Amino acid sequence: MQVSREQDYRHLNVVKMKVDVVVIGGGLSGVCAAIAAAREGQEVVLVQDRPVLGGNASSEVRLWVLGATSHMGNNNRWAREGGIVEEILVENMYRNPEGNPLILDTILLEKVTEEGNITLLLNTAVFDLQKLDADTIYSVEAFCSQNQLRYLLEGKIFIDASGDGIVGFLAGAAFRIGAESKEEFGELFAPTEEYGELLGHSLYFYSKDTGKPVKYMPPSFALKEITDIPRYRSFNAKEFGCKLWWIEFGGRLDTVADTENIKWELWKVVYGVWDYIKNSGNFPEAETLTLEWVGHIPGKRESRRFEGDYMIRQQDIVEQQAHEDAVSFGGWSIDLHPADGVFSEKPGCNQWHSKGVYQVPYRSLYSRNIKNLFLAGRIISATHVAFGSTRVMATAAAAAQVVGTAAALCNRLQLQPRELREQGHVSTLQQLLLERGFYIPKVARLDTRDLVQLANVQASSKWGPSGLQEHGIRRTIDQSVAQMVPLKAGKVPAFTFYATSNVVSELTVSLRISNDPGNYTPEITLDQHVLFIEPGYNCLELIFDAVLEKDTYVFITFEKNPHVSLYYSRHRVTGILSVFNSVNVAVSNYGRQDPPPGIGMEAFEFWCPERRPQGQNIAFEITEPLTVFGPENIKNGIDRPTNRPNAWVADLADPQPALMLQWEKQQTISRIELYFDTDFDHPMETVLMGHPEHVMPFCVRNYVIEDAMGNEVYRKTDNYQSRNVVLLPQPLCTDQLVLRCSHPDADVPAAVFAIRCY
Repeated sequence: MQVSREQDYRHLNVVKMKVDVVVIGGGLSGVCAAIAAAREGQEVVLVQDRPVLGGNASSEVRLWVLGATSHMGNNNRWAREGGIVEEILVENMYRNPEGNPLILDTILLEKVTEEGNITLLLNTAVFDLQKLDADTIYSVEAFCSQNQLRYLLEGKIFIDASGDGIVGFLAGAAFRIGAESKEEFGELFAPTEEYGELLGHSLYFYSKDTGKPVKYMPPSFALKEITDIPRYRSFNAKEFGCKLWWIEFGGRLDTVADTENIKWELWKVVYGVWDYIKNSGNFPEAETLTLEWVGHIPGKRESRRFEGDYMIRQQDIVEQQAHEDAVSFGGWSIDLHPADGVFSEKPGCNQWHSKGVYQVPYRSLYSRNIKNLFLAGRIISATHVAFGSTRVMATAAAAAQVVGTAAALCNRLQLQPRELREQGHVSTLQQLLLERGFYIPKVARLDTRDLVQLANVQASSKWGPSGLQEHGIRRTIDQSVAQMVPLKAGKVPAFTFYATSNVVSELTVSLRISNDPGNYTPEITLDQHVLFIEPGYNCLELIFDAVLEKDTYVFITFEKNPHVSLYYSRHRVTGILSVFNSVNVAVSNYGRQDPPPGIGMEAFEFWCPERRPQGQNIAFEITEPLTVFGPENIKNGIDRPTNRPNAWVADLADPQPALMLQWEKQQTISRIELYFDTDFDHPMETVLMGHPEHVMPFCVRNYVIEDAMGNEVYRKTDNYQSRNVVLLPQPLCTDQLVLRCSHPDADVPAAVFAIRCY
């Protein structure tokens, strides 16, 4: 055969870009990193090797986004991640409470494309890079399969949010695969070789009821022997999507190089499972069901983990160790899976919770040996055991906002990631994050530019009544229940609750607190009463012999007694919750955590709220009005409940709730920030769960801002976001601002966490 020599081969066209920040990976973490950097004025290119954004949260995989809230199944109250991921979750809740993953796709695309500083490259995979020197990346090279273009992307800072860490790997960044030994970090929960050192991939399916009989003929590659799966009896015709997270495989393989092989094994399982459901005869209810969707790419859990200057360990999570360079937080359980996945005889996961949230240090978010490489997503610097918690999407996305913001700060100061810490700029990063609506446990916003700090703040009213009115709602104490009440340090006031019974009985009531005021595990009993209950209506007077050393939440707990019913209130108030000693199997919550000895986990009870429309507060009266809801809270730099509500809450009887800011002399104001309550306790799962409302009931929907003359400065209707930023068309000179709010509901008083003026 004669070969033409006119041209040996052709070259693909090359597009060169030079930007400030290159983000590789368009999962939720990459999205948050890119948006964060862009909003700080950086030119950003976001490289995603899939046709949509969102990674495991996208319509391609369909895993719900979760983090520290853990399906409301742990003791982490008001723990939903803040900042950009919270903005996305609240937006998705507003548009998509039904949990359609396609809608989330569009929201993520919209958020990215609305940022003028971001260039988005979809279907584009990084495959090579160039280095300026041994430890500095100069550029990455990528290829788009759809337009057959090569991209040469030069940047100052690179953020690897690719999941498998392709850039870190190519650059020579130090990384690990597999579990560390118990001895290396002193982690008692380090897995044995039998259990396995890697978590596998999962692949989901959706079914649909057609209303008429549907036959199913499986493909030839479908798993024939369903009994090869030890838990095959757990399959049913009702569960689908990521509720079948335990259809997992690959933990004994190379979870990078063997991904395609792992996918085929998962396809075999899924189509075999559907064959079993449709054709075994065990599921007559499946007769009209059809297989609507099966994932084409698996959701990955674990592959490479990269080394920073600090590796988060089991002890950091369980003991909630404080870090001077804390920049984010987590709170999901330490959640490890057997390496054999769906073929294992062992339970599908091993979840052990801590008593509260833990801090994520800045030192874990950049490579220890590649100078200009930040780590984002599941590849951050953590041991295999700690990775069991840090890997979940909302936790990872929050930390990714940190690195996007830090990248901008590095470029602004002409520093590399490690130098930012070494030269003392972590506090600047912390404050910049808080200014953007972020949350870092035990770090308050300290902003000397905020004019509200100079203002005298008054309110038309404050919520501090003698309790919560009962509305004739009665519930049997068929599980132990507690009313959380925020109190200031000092003598505990007396309380009165109301109960009814059909028989003579006894009811044990305890006053409990957490050992750490920032946690919500009621582990210390300060006082206890055993009350005599008569048939009929009972007024339960509780005088506690206790003095609080610090501001904290108290738990007035009523032990299980199915003969007795408590009266509840319709009123829902920011920073007040009822919690139950309940079971949530989805997160290995069986009412109490009792770990086996020698694994380094703590034993404690779970006290968790109920999802709305349940979860009403227990009605009570109190001898002294609560004093923790005053207007001074809007200046304290904390924008969610912690050991106190941290909010001004108006009296429900106030027909026109208002906050007044007064200065001794005129101020020039161009920007006003307001922070409202979008219920940081609600996890806002993005798929499958479904939610009873699209706007959180505590959120102020309508408000007006007026100047000293009563002129309307700004009006907002139908608000649903926590953070509102008002940019005035021209600077306002005034010595007074008034915020007038409407109550969100007849049973929910208006609440404001913060007002800030610049």
